[in-house]
Amino acid sequence: MKTIKRKPTHPGTILLEEVIKPLNITITDAADYLGVSRKTLSELVNCRSGLSPEMAVRIAKATGTSPESWYTMQVNLDLWKAVNNEPENVKNFPGIA
Repeated sequence: MKTIKRKPTHPGTILLEEVIKPLNITITDAADYLGVSRKTLSELVNCRSGLSPEMAVRIAKATGTSPESWYTMQVNLDLWKAVNNEPENVKNFPGIA
């Protein structure tokens, strides 16, 4: 299985560093713009929670971007984690090399 060497950046980090900080707004203000609680946004930007499809839509709407771009970041991160913690007890189906 092909592995990605570098761990993808968490979408919460991108949101914080590329959107919230440059706009010079607080997490509380950003949460208000997104229509979520401060705690929910704080958990996301501190990489303690993953990005849900619903949050991807909220961020996309607030930033004028696509929800797919945000959600793809999360999918890439989740796949990287899964590939790098691949189960050892899986065998090939018969006839599959």
